[in-house]
Amino acid sequence: MIHPTAVVESGVEVGPDTLIWHFSHILAGSRIGAGCSIGQNVMIGPNVAVGSGCKIQNNVSLYEGLHLEDDVFCGPSAVFTNVKNPRAHVSRRNEFKRTVLGQGCTIGANATIVCGNDVGPFAMVGAGAVVTKSVAAFSLVVGAPARQIGWVSRSGERLDEGLVCPRTGERYWLDAAKILHLMEA
Repeated sequence: MIHPTAVVESGVEVGPDTLIWHFSHILAGSRIGAGCSIGQNVMIGPNVAVGSGCKIQNNVSLYEGLHLEDDVFCGPSAVFTNVKNPRAHVSRRNEFKRTVLGQGCTIGANATIVCGNDVGPFAMVGAGAVVTKSVAAFSLVVGAPARQIGWVSRSGERLDEGLVCPRTGERYWLDAAKILHLMEA
């Protein structure tokens, strides 16, 4: 479903069962996977890849250089930059930084992701956080600049010291490098 007020330029690929709501603009060369929800007043592109199952809330702009894997959630008014040191009078179009949002991660409302800083799979960036360095998988980060305050499960539940998801019972473990892993069943 593409709302009549939305603009989808030619050369855009939109997967089945994707919803594009009021006043959104999808620019040429962008690809949106299946089963996504693109909220009101969202701008995507040009040349942005959005995986399947993603939810992009209202008033979000996804610029060139950004890549969303499957099942990413972007809260309302989340901000993504594409250059580190913008100036109105200096063209930096050839300096766009690639930024990857890993599978299943969550970007909270009004959070800012400075370009070139990836967010790992299933990580959670708290509302209003400012990400100035890459975020590890399953990390929970908050603040400005964002800092890790804990771990979250694949279902987004905060993990206690036992590293067991209170919703699903899934168990996690930390390796020697302090990287969190899901235990295999």
